[in-house]
Amino acid sequence: MAISAQAVKELRERTGAGMMDCKKALEETNGDMEKAIDLLRERGIAKAAKKAGRIAAEGLTSLAIQGNIASIVEVNCETDFVAKNPEFQALVKDIAEHVVSQRPATLEEALQQPFKGAGETLSHVISEKIATIGENISLRRFAVLEKSDNGVFGAYLHMGGKIGVLVVLEGTKDESLAKDLGMHAAASNPRFIDRSEVSAEEIEREREVLKNQALAEGKPANIVEKMVEGRLGKYYEEYCFVEQPFVKDPDKKVAALLKDAGATLKAFVRFQVGEGIEKKQEDFAAEVMAQVNKQ
Repeated sequence: MAISAQAVKELRERTGAGMMDCKKALEETNGDMEKAIDLLRERGIAKAAKKAGRIAAEGLTSLAIQGNIASIVEVNCETDFVAKNPEFQALVKDIAEHVVSQRPATLEEALQQPFKGAGETLSHVISEKIATIGENISLRRFAVLEKSDNGVFGAYLHMGGKIGVLVVLEGTKDESLAKDLGMHAAASNPRFIDRSEVSAEEIEREREVLKNQALAEGKPANIVEKMVEGRLGKYYEEYCFVEQPFVKDPDKKVAALLKDAGATLKAFVRFQVGEGIEKKQEDFAAEVMAQVNKQ
């Protein structure tokens, strides 16, 4: 099958492999992106296989806390210029407050709820902002988290809101620790709290990749399984929050930090603006030539 240049570009960005290696991997897997990533990793070509997706859309994240309830939202727009617009920034903050106070279960519900106690719905308010600002604006996603009276929220915004993190700790009131762990999540991008959250399917897929990788290195079959388990430990260390080295003290793991504080990491949410969204690639030179050829 024909492999598009855009697919090759995406695979390069997600793996760090060379252009020809990416093209060949996509051809061998009939264009299946995830299988191509696995193939490159098995051959030792891919540098990483994080699946956050490339950042493409613009916008901001924001957080709001009301007592034992907190919210985190991502609101998208078309350009970074609008993301820096005070009117848009105020809207994003207001939407975070809306979500924490109304506690909707779905996006559809959030959009149909009255906004800031007025008669208009959030959907209507967003439509009005689209008309005044002149760009498409959308509430892409949100999360609502709850803590006990013996817990604390860690709220952290990075790069003015390009990355937002909300952490829930139980067994401590240490706001500084909670914020530090929010900062850690922003930098280290964990996918799970601990090993118990990793699905059996995910573990099996990783084992298969690591096994094929070891065999391709010419390792004897009788030690491949031990190697796989050892490398699987590194996978957990990369993706499980509590097993990651703490960013402010890499000699100490997050689990040890929590133990010292007598705290438990109950939940976390990390939003990075635009992750997983494919943005239209503009080729202005081609556009100009197309216009010239029409004349």
